[in-house]
Amino acid sequence: MVIHFKVAGHLACGHKGSNLMSSTEPARVKCRSCRNTEVFKEARKNQRNAARRAARKAKAAHAARDWRAAWTQRLTAMAGLQRLPRGFGGQPYV
Repeated sequence: MVIHFKVAGHLACGHKGSNLMSSTEPARVKCRSCRNTEVFKEARKNQRNAARRAARKAKAAHAARDWRAAWTQRLTAMAGLQRLPRGFGGQPYV
């Protein structure tokens, strides 16, 4: 079954009919005419960029937490009273 791309209540390819299946998700669209429209290409590009931004943000947050945990562990393992830097709240000395 062919699935068309729906934008603002209309199909991107211009087909009309009450029994046509449509979707607003670019990944589900099978109609070749819809896929060749500028609206579909722009929607697919925006979807990919959003996914990339989310992946980068998750990776950066994960890397930041790993760095912080490693630094805390390193200072804790050192002998003597080692002062933790600002931002490591609740533990002025280890």
